[in-house]
Amino acid sequence: MNIPNKLEEYEDNWETEIGGWIPGEKVFLRGKNVLTELKEYRWLEYLLFGITGRHSPRIARLIEGMWVICTSFPDPRLWNNRIAALSATARSTGVLGSAGALAVSEATIYGLKPIKGGMDFLYRIDRELNKGQDFEELVSSELKKYRGIYGYGRPLVDRDERVEPLLEFAHSMGAGQGRFTDLAFRVDEYLGNSRFKYRVNASGVVAGMLADEGITPEQHYHLATLTFTAGVFPCFLDAAQKPEGTFFPLRVSRINFEGNDKSRVWGD
Repeated sequence: MNIPNKLEEYEDNWETEIGGWIPGEKVFLRGKNVLTELKEYRWLEYLLFGITGRHSPRIARLIEGMWVICTSFPDPRLWNNRIAALSATARSTGVLGSAGALAVSEATIYGLKPIKGGMDFLYRIDRELNKGQDFEELVSSELKKYRGIYGYGRPLVDRDERVEPLLEFAHSMGAGQGRFTDLAFRVDEYLGNSRFKYRVNASGVVAGMLADEGITPEQHYHLATLTFTAGVFPCFLDAAQKPEGTFFPLRVSRINFEGNDKSRVWGD
């Protein structure tokens, strides 16, 4: 099939079984009528169903608790919250500020990529262990290849204050006691006793818990996309009450400039 014919197949035509809206009649998602069959779902249940096709109030509540305990910290110094606070003092809108904050939540060393990567690591190492591979060699190989392991280590402090309350909450939900969670802490023990001294962080624990629930890394990524937003909005609202342009200003005298004193003319 050549490219033009392939495009003709989709011209004014998009076939999908995921969902749709029939104006004046109904809205459906994965074969369910949203207005009649899903109207009692909590929002997280609806999100979980849309991403995974599963309806589980228990998993949805587990994810809600994870979001509250592990993310959405209302500190404007944090990477994504900083975008929201800056946009507020620049007198931008809440939508633009929160969208910018959400965009930078997808980074290499924090946010969504480590969230997905931590679960991917646990699935990969579990498969290799089932094939009879040596545990220590697998972890050492991961460190050698990537110079770190998603879900382990944390900037500024060694201890992650979120892990203990997260475990307590998960246990109250009958979660956090499966083989992937056990594997996450097995890696934690190994790394903690190594020269690297890395310890498991909240994203590594969450990865193990949700892997135990059958969530895939790709599903985990999409479920976590909005996880930081409840911390973003308070930071925007707080900064909006401050004078315009006042978010962490830096006076010129504090800049250590070693370049040419000649003024640059843009366009030359």
